[in-house]
Amino acid sequence: MRVISGIQTTGNLHLGNYLGAIKQWVAMQNAMEADGGECLFFLADLHALTGNVTPAELATSTIEMAATLLAAGIDDRSILFNQARVPAHAELCWILQGTARMGWLNRMTQWKDKAGKNRDGASVGLFTYPVLQAADILVYQATHVPVGEDQKQHLELTRDVAAKFNTDFGVELFPLPEPLISKAAPRIMSLRDGQAKMSKSDPSDLSRINLIDDDATIAAKFRKAKTDAEPLPESFDALAERPEAKNLVTIFAALSDRDPQSVVTEFAGQGFGAFKPALADLAVSVLGPIRERLTRLLDDRGQVGAQLARGADRAGAMAAPTLLAAKRAVGLQV
Repeated sequence: MRVISGIQTTGNLHLGNYLGAIKQWVAMQNAMEADGGECLFFLADLHALTGNVTPAELATSTIEMAATLLAAGIDDRSILFNQARVPAHAELCWILQGTARMGWLNRMTQWKDKAGKNRDGASVGLFTYPVLQAADILVYQATHVPVGEDQKQHLELTRDVAAKFNTDFGVELFPLPEPLISKAAPRIMSLRDGQAKMSKSDPSDLSRINLIDDDATIAAKFRKAKTDAEPLPESFDALAERPEAKNLVTIFAALSDRDPQSVVTEFAGQGFGAFKPALADLAVSVLGPIRERLTRLLDDRGQVGAQLARGADRAGAMAAPTLLAAKRAVGLQV
């Protein structure tokens, strides 16, 4: 079993990123080690080029995100690298663009959403983004890919590309990767608006817990988090119409690896004057050690870059046979 997953190099990661993706990756790494499988995790810096790019920010974000993953627990049991260091991604992408079809890409909902009404003004890279995703997966002969609801269509396209390539060229080169359905990642919302996702683009820093925030800042942000005047109920389902309260309970449950119902059972009848300090203490206990490791890593960015280079060497060696076989299949190499 070989699992691959990537994350955009956006920088300034927050609690939503940690609980929604990074923590899941660490759990996946541990599970794969126990089962004898392999994990590859990459920073999608090539994908970042499909939008507006500030070069210095892209380079900085790549190192900072790598440091964050390392601080959170990704280690040498997995292969961690950034796309740009492994040219096989871009080479296979170009080959697969001869296999992918315009009709397939035109149906991609993320293309429609991101391009909006200005499709003529969108980059070609944004349109062919799913083909690079397919190359990211297929170049490593990945068997499984973690997917959320918004990525299912892209994995289906990857399978279509793999099947068509194998059929067109009479080879059995690419396995058809399966979706990896793990414990559902919680959807973490803004601390100022329970109906908006936690995001680094929110102008209010009080809306999010940054992974670099110190203990006092974490406590202050939870203390100021928007809630309501009602006490916590006995049932988590009863929070359906109380988005801010539901969000804080969800965060508590995710940080403590508990079911949300057990959290409301513990705090039922209590107000947020009691719940918020408990949540802040829990967050500090989980995020504090990550922040300390992250701070040390960011003090030696060369070390982080060296780690990415080592991961890229491992990834490149793994990708090389598949790329060579693809070239031979289409007649680029004998």
